[in-house]
Amino acid sequence: MISPNEINRGLYIKLDGQLYIVDEFQHIKPGKGGAFVKTRLRNLKLDTVIDRTFREVEKIEDVFVENKQLLYLYHSGDSYHFMDQESYEEISMDKKTLGLSANFLKDNMEITAAIYEGRIVKINPPLFVELKVKSTEPGIRGDTSKGGTKPAELETGIIIQVPLFINTDDTIKVDTRTGGYIERV
Repeated sequence: MISPNEINRGLYIKLDGQLYIVDEFQHIKPGKGGAFVKTRLRNLKLDTVIDRTFREVEKIEDVFVENKQLLYLYHSGDSYHFMDQESYEEISMDKKTLGLSANFLKDNMEITAAIYEGRIVKINPPLFVELKVKSTEPGIRGDTSKGGTKPAELETGIIIQVPLFINTDDTIKVDTRTGGYIERV
């Protein structure tokens, strides 16, 4: 059990039998009354977000979540396959459990997995990945990086907005947290 003063971003807690991760928090000490902590929590099973306020005197159940390095191998249909680099055991997950992280996985990519009670609850791909543009409208001479954007399909199947000067077969850097274009590589 922890007190609300110990809450920080990325902490895993259990509320009403459900596992949550703290996305945002703010410690507030009003002029009158006791201090409290406002939080935004993400349910790891349902992938929903709730806002919750904890008073200074409440106790919160924190949980131990192990972080493990996994190697992404391949996917077939909606099943994604990973290998534990210590035991060489193969672990498979469905696309629904992976969420948006599935859009940034490339073969032989190392990722960090959060494991709770023997099952993967969250996948953390690298913050930035380099992906090849599979298809997009051709660039026009004179296009600049400040001129606007167009949709581009990447090698993993995700479609993102890229500057007008990006062409098919270009390699670009993408932020996996936002799914946004960073730069051409």
